Amino acid sequence: MAISPFEERYATKMNSIFEDESKIRRWMLVEVALAKAHAKLGTIPKDAPKQLEQSLNKVKFSRVLEIEAQIHHDLMAMVKAFTEVSGDAGKYIHLGATSYDIEDTATALMFVEAIDLLLTDSKSLLETLKKLAKEHAKTVCVGRTHGQHAVPTTYGLKFAIYYQELLRNIERLESAKKQIAFGKMAGAVGTMATFGDRAFEIEKLVMTELGLSFAPASNQVIQRDRHAHVVCVLAIYAATLEKIAKELRNLQRSEIGEVYEHYGTKQVGSSTMPQKRNPHKSERVCSLARLVRANVQVAIENIPLEHERDLTNSANERAIFSESFICLDYMILEMTKILSGLQFHYDNIKRNLDLSGGLIMSERLMLYLVETKGVGRQDAHEQVRTLAQEAFEKKLHLKDLVLSRGVLTKAEAEKLFDYSTYVGKAPEIVKRALS
Repeated sequence: MAISPFEERYATKMNSIFEDESKIRRWMLVEVALAKAHAKLGTIPKDAPKQLEQSLNKVKFSRVLEIEAQIHHDLMAMVKAFTEVSGDAGKYIHLGATSYDIEDTATALMFVEAIDLLLTDSKSLLETLKKLAKEHAKTVCVGRTHGQHAVPTTYGLKFAIYYQELLRNIERLESAKKQIAFGKMAGAVGTMATFGDRAFEIEKLVMTELGLSFAPASNQVIQRDRHAHVVCVLAIYAATLEKIAKELRNLQRSEIGEVYEHYGTKQVGSSTMPQKRNPHKSERVCSLARLVRANVQVAIENIPLEHERDLTNSANERAIFSESFICLDYMILEMTKILSGLQFHYDNIKRNLDLSGGLIMSERLMLYLVETKGVGRQDAHEQVRTLAQEAFEKKLHLKDLVLSRGVLTKAEAEKLFDYSTYVGKAPEIVKRALS
């Protein structure tokens, strides 16, 4: 039975990248790459790497765990298990390396693969946002600042903003991938003493074989600022998804009711209130974002290790790396589903536009007085502010009040209080953002 929700409830394809068997497989691939480097330089027999490659699938994960239970060292357990099935070539496994030459180089491979999966899954989300922005470029709705009605905007602009932010998250992921794609083959404290005069050649050959760059300088580990940078990028991406989810949750409030998550015919919202239609998927995204964000602190605290390294980063990294990547991947997939099934209630959108009784057009009225009536900007602001306050207190429509005071003609009022004509360049901004 699963203990972590990321094993089943929130599992994605990302899980396969972080499974222990997958990790050990990567360790062995790094060991083979090291053997190939030695063979090219004549340090070991030229046929040894081929024998090792042929032995890769013979290593049983259960055997690695059995040895680890005896020696209490997971990397060395893999080395022993690999050696057992590799014949004469087994004696060349791990030659000159320290544990984290293997582990950190394999971690870089894991991170690169994980980021590639996030980038792949982001494509569908990007296309979904683009589609929504196009479809709703002219869907006028009330804009809100400080939780209050402000001036009209469009749903297309909302989605275009999210689209642009998602593009930046994708750029950050690509940049983070470059920052983390570094391995090392530098020995116990980074001096490369065990590899002798040809140490630089060995390290370069190993990293070329694996498609990584080599860290120009390291101690026993790849420096943890690289890993912390990746986790920070994941957290920023998660915060973007939380922002979208929070907006959808608020728009689904009973008093607003403009946008709803898709609701299945047999879906249950509450165990006691049959009418409930909760935005639980969006709430889930917001909840998981907190977890990714919390892991940033741990990742940053892993940066200042003591001297040439200590082990205080090791235990928590077994949790924060897999959690953060799996969590974010799930959030991306979930947000794509939420947005794809979004339901718009246009009657409520229209109702909310007029909920303030025309007060959201106060800005437009102020500017019109300046432009056509010869009123100074500050005087116009005060005049409209006073009218707006009166309309609010007396529960009058602002248009009716200004008409009764002779501020505008009926034709002017009808034109000025048409919400659909006061969204500025919103449709063009959407087009610009999507291009």
